[in-house]
Amino acid sequence: MTASEEKFTRQTLLEVETLTPSLFTLRTTRDAGYRFRAGQFARLGVTKADGSTVWRAYSMVSAPHDEYLEFFSIVVPGGEFTSELSRLAVGDTLMVDKTSFGFLTLDRFVDGRDLWLLATGTGLAPFLSILQDLEVWQRFERIILVYSVRQAAELAYQPLIDDLKNRDYLEGVADKLLYIPVVTREEVPGALHGRITTLIENGELERAAGLELTPEHSRVMLCGNPQMIDDTRAVLKKRDMNLSLTRRPGQVAVENYW
Repeated sequence: MTASEEKFTRQTLLEVETLTPSLFTLRTTRDAGYRFRAGQFARLGVTKADGSTVWRAYSMVSAPHDEYLEFFSIVVPGGEFTSELSRLAVGDTLMVDKTSFGFLTLDRFVDGRDLWLLATGTGLAPFLSILQDLEVWQRFERIILVYSVRQAAELAYQPLIDDLKNRDYLEGVADKLLYIPVVTREEVPGALHGRITTLIENGELERAAGLELTPEHSRVMLCGNPQMIDDTRAVLKKRDMNLSLTRRPGQVAVENYW
């Protein structure tokens, strides 16, 4: 085994599902020794035709207790990594760094009553992992998942979100979750319409949730388009909600996912 091989494992692709022409999910085997916290990401490697390896970071969709790893990806036209990744088929090999990364985890918050999970696009991934882990249901009284996409066809993982209430280990607590889909480029029944920042500023998001975003009770996780994250942080800062740091606990945690 070479020094580089000691840093990753080779996993087998178990399933690939195309959701739209630009979105797909993939599931791989999981090394018995691989550990991660819900909300963290893995470094995945694919080998190109010329023999070189390209690495990119992907948040886990799967829960820490699952026997497999699942990821949610967008196809970037001409993208060096996703072009290779999207061509993989069941049985192919994917490299997974042995170390998990990231700080979009519940230990970023020392307190809080309501947890708001605000995602755009494939930024939904870490929140699905968090929602499949018991810790979040034990810590918070209310959990609000806000998932923003451009078109309704991009609203991924709806069956998984709907099925959370039926999971045995969430019996008695699953009603803590409120799911609010947001579609920005078309009007869709049952979904809000507009950018997340606009929906916060005009109060529509809070009305839909039946809860207020306040420094006292609200803890907010943001994942997705960096512009959304920057803009939403600015809106929340006006409400005295600040980034949570080790030396200064706050109300907001972020992960750029682009």
